[in-house]
Amino acid sequence: TCRKFYRYGLRFACTLCWNCCQQPGGSVKVSEKEILKIALSLKMDTVGVRQRYCIPDSGSWKLKEQEDGACIFLKNQQCVIYGSRPLQCCTFPFWPENLKSFYRWKQVKDICPGIGRGKYHAPQEIDRLLKRQNSHDNNPWNWSVRYFVFSGLKSWYLR
Repeated sequence: TCRKFYRYGLRFACTLCWNCCQQPGGSVKVSEKEILKIALSLKMDTVGVRQRYCIPDSGSWKLKEQEDGACIFLKNQQCVIYGSRPLQCCTFPFWPENLKSFYRWKQVKDICPGIGRGKYHAPQEIDRLLKRQNSHDNNPWNWSVRYFVFSGLKSWYLR
């Protein structure tokens, strides 16, 4: 079997530097469920979110970028949808391409000051994150979404 360089775990704690959100050429894919979560957090409908903040990408969607390459939702060094950000954002830096080798991990560390410090992430936890991303990537609709409107109060239920 392949011995993963992170077989003893890795340390990472987000420093809120937002460097990961400002990489030109980055691409944040979003599922229908994530578009719904963003729409609810912005008090918009999903059509409006797609039109204003997304672009089509091979049968699914990705977030637009600002002119400088930063994420469309990064304003004044803060994420305006932090509580409803996509899975891709939540799982940084534990992306498959960043975990291919120790060399690649060191490259990412150059832009991310949180790598190598803070919380210990066991290899099993990292593998679960990778598996979750893989199942998410293979199904852009991912989890079933039930959307309710009750007495004017919008909420969503995911399972």
